[in-house]
Amino acid sequence: MSKVISVIICEDDWRQRQTIEMYVKNYIMMESLDMELAFSTGNPLEVIEFVKSNPKIIGLYFLDVDLQHEMSGLTLAAEIRKYDDLGKIVFVTTHGELSYLTFTYKVEAMDYIIKDNKDDLQRKICENIQLAHERVTNERGNQKRLFKLKDGDTIRSVDMGEIIFFESSSASHKIVLHLENGEIEFYGSLKDIEEQCTDFYRCHKSYLINRNHINKVIKSERIVEMSNGEECLVSVRAMKNL
Repeated sequence: MSKVISVIICEDDWRQRQTIEMYVKNYIMMESLDMELAFSTGNPLEVIEFVKSNPKIIGLYFLDVDLQHEMSGLTLAAEIRKYDDLGKIVFVTTHGELSYLTFTYKVEAMDYIIKDNKDDLQRKICENIQLAHERVTNERGNQKRLFKLKDGDTIRSVDMGEIIFFESSSASHKIVLHLENGEIEFYGSLKDIEEQCTDFYRCHKSYLINRNHINKVIKSERIVEMSNGEECLVSVRAMKNL
């Protein structure tokens, strides 16, 4: 297999950056992983340029949250997502209290490492390299079917198998995608989605459900309960086939 993951570091403290580089290089070499340390800098704008100029990249990003720059690590991560929607993002920081912001920025971070202990930092970096390698290898091997959607300025890819159901939003021309622990709202139509999602069943004009996530069907109430506990309506016509 060719190198599948490029490791990219953005850390403004050059000593800290050298330490992370050393941990990354040593672990990749010791474990003989098909990865490489592709880029390391203290400037977030250089990271964006690197990612933009390598459109087929799948990156593992170690980003400092508090960069001495007008762009924070969180903003940088959101920008990276526009070009590398499958990349793995790990934040390395002294600010543990800011971890909740990773959800606010919708960057789907893989981990949040607090750099207060050098031995712990090395262990966590190595764990994330291994985990990222396993996930990308599995994703390539399984050839996961991905559903692509536009979330604001970002194109996101969601594994079809993880989508529980789609629902018409109360907002005009919008759809809500339901996952095990969250949802994403985006512009679209159930009719268009139905044509590309063959594992899904249109049980109601407002619902398109994943057959593999059905928990139980309550015929008397014309409701289907999904694997995450949420309930979807079922039309009279759709109940028979369901």
